[in-house]
Amino acid sequence: MPDAERDPTEEWLLPQHRRPPLLGELVERIDEALATARSSESAVMTVGAAALDAAEQARRAAELAERASVAVAAGRDSGQFPFPPSGRARGVPRPRSGEDDLGDFTARADRIAERLRRLQRLPLST
Repeated sequence: MPDAERDPTEEWLLPQHRRPPLLGELVERIDEALATARSSESAVMTVGAAALDAAEQARRAAELAERASVAVAAGRDSGQFPFPPSGRARGVPRPRSGEDDLGDFTARADRIAERLRRLQRLPLST
C-alpha cells in the first residue's frame, strides 16, 4: 500500500479531554475513595458508640429519677419528708436583696445542689 493512501495517525488520536484515565490514575482514585470510606466508617463508629453511651446514661438517670420519685412519695406518705417545709435546705444562705443576677443564680444553684445531695442519701427501693 502506498504511503499516500494510508490514514495519518493523528486522525486516530483522541483529544486530551476525551482520553480515558490511565490505570495509575484509576488506582489513585480508588485508593482515595477507600481512604475516605474508611475514615467515614471510623467517624460513624465513634458517633454510634457515643450515642449508645448517651442512651445508657439516660436510661440510668431515668431509673435513678424514678427511684428518687418513689422515695420522695414514700417520705411524704409517712410524714418524713427530708426537706424543711419552706422548701429551703438548712445551712444554705438566702440571697440578699439587691444582689446581682449572677449572685441570685449562684445561690439558687447552691440550694438545688444541697437538695440533690439530700436526695442521694435517701434509701432507694429496688
